[in-house]
Amino acid sequence: MDITPISPSSLVEEVADRVDAEPRDSWVRVALDGAPAARPGDLADALVDPLRLRGREVLRVLSADFLRPASLRFEYGRTDPDSFYTDWFDYKGLVREVLGPLAPGRSGKVLPTLWDSTIDRATRAPYVTVAPGGVLLLAGPLLLGRGLPFDLTVHLRLSPGALARRTPDEERWTLPAYARYEAEVAPARVADLVVRVDDPRHPALVTAS
Repeated sequence: MDITPISPSSLVEEVADRVDAEPRDSWVRVALDGAPAARPGDLADALVDPLRLRGREVLRVLSADFLRPASLRFEYGRTDPDSFYTDWFDYKGLVREVLGPLAPGRSGKVLPTLWDSTIDRATRAPYVTVAPGGVLLLAGPLLLGRGLPFDLTVHLRLSPGALARRTPDEERWTLPAYARYEAEVAPARVADLVVRVDDPRHPALVTAS
């Protein structure tokens, strides 16, 4: 395994180049996978302008906007790591409303948000249509190993120690879920691109030697 240090700005350009290398005759569905402490949403934000400069329409979606209702998420309590791992995110909704419509030959009509967890009801967001060749950036945790149809996957990896240090006290109950994710999915092995972000100021690309 080779680990190559890279600046944050160069990382953005590297990912943007990889996305732009995908065919332009259909959509590109990109997973930016990482715990909140790895800031996958920040990477999604940083990619928007570089991809648009490359002539790509971009839609940014957060998996946090596709949570299941509270009655399902909290069936076994509000801090159960196994429920967080298996029951919090509406993966079927993501396929139905976001990933499926961007498959080759489909409509490109996407629902960018589904559920507002603060009020525990549907967002009633309007659908948007992404032109062929457009890019979906789906950012959030626990995205790999679910059978979700992506065209490119990026995993932002934190060592267990860094993850523990950078996870707020009120969210530390989720740590066993990420340990389970490592054990069952091994996201660093299945992702197309792996980035170590123990120190967000000094990321590093991980490639097979």
